[in-house]
Amino acid sequence: MNFRTQVPISTATKPIDYNCKIILLGSCFAENIGDKFEYYKFQNTVNPFGIIFNPVSIEKMISKVVTATVFTEADIFFYNERWHSFDVHSDLSNESKNELLTSLNSILEQTKKQLQEASQVIITYGTSWVYRNIESNEIVANCHKVPQKEFKKELLSVETIKESIKQTIQLIRSLNPDSNIIFTISPVRHIKDGFVENQWSKANLISGIHQVLSQSETYFPSYEIMMDELRDYRFYAEDMLHPNQVAIDYIWERFKETSISKTAFPVMDEVESIQKSLSHKPFNPKAESHLKFELKRKEKITKLVSKYPFIKF
Repeated sequence: MNFRTQVPISTATKPIDYNCKIILLGSCFAENIGDKFEYYKFQNTVNPFGIIFNPVSIEKMISKVVTATVFTEADIFFYNERWHSFDVHSDLSNESKNELLTSLNSILEQTKKQLQEASQVIITYGTSWVYRNIESNEIVANCHKVPQKEFKKELLSVETIKESIKQTIQLIRSLNPDSNIIFTISPVRHIKDGFVENQWSKANLISGIHQVLSQSETYFPSYEIMMDELRDYRFYAEDMLHPNQVAIDYIWERFKETSISKTAFPVMDEVESIQKSLSHKPFNPKAESHLKFELKRKEKITKLVSKYPFIKF
């Protein structure tokens, strides 16, 4: 693709390679990038507490992880025949109260270990709009379809976002001072908030991040690439809100160019070759040509896994 302008991106000071351990947190776009890391068999963890869109809720979960503040019965509630926590995504909700608490506290322990070991922490913010539970006066990560009358909708100010991000960085650094933190803004359009309100929300996030960034953190402009390089509805999915696969692939290529070490590129090519061969459907599975094809693929996998034992196909 050729575009008239290209958003400038600073090259990462600590490029990602196959020895890196990566944890991705935040909005659904974090999962799009996480899918790419998974496809290329990097060591990665994506959204252990599910999709979380706003900075305050992400900070709250990182604080729980770092300070080992466990979930208790006071942190969960029963609604629509399931137990939920306002701090995590509904994917983690459970019909059993005890199972939910056990699961959440297990994830806390696992995430602490992953953060301690992570060489790269990638945080994707989706929106500045938040819902505050009126009874608890706490900002929630997910409303779990509880009636809207129980919440107050607010827009986080630039100052609040800045302080939340600053605290998030300090928490991560207290656990893992050597990790590289990459911030980005999701290109997903939150049009339910309104067209103007969506832009206002993204602007507050961008302003908040850039007031905090130091030489130890990186900003990758996912949102700006979508708005300024792709800038056309043909790069959106049918809902006209989410980037389509072409856009995701393009943003990933820009991320790869600037954030992944060139030493990883040959390994990525080898992994992609194996992935494509695994998706190949033979006309005749018993044909000699196909058996040779499978043997060659097996040899490739064995060779790759001998260098990188964590890779599994």
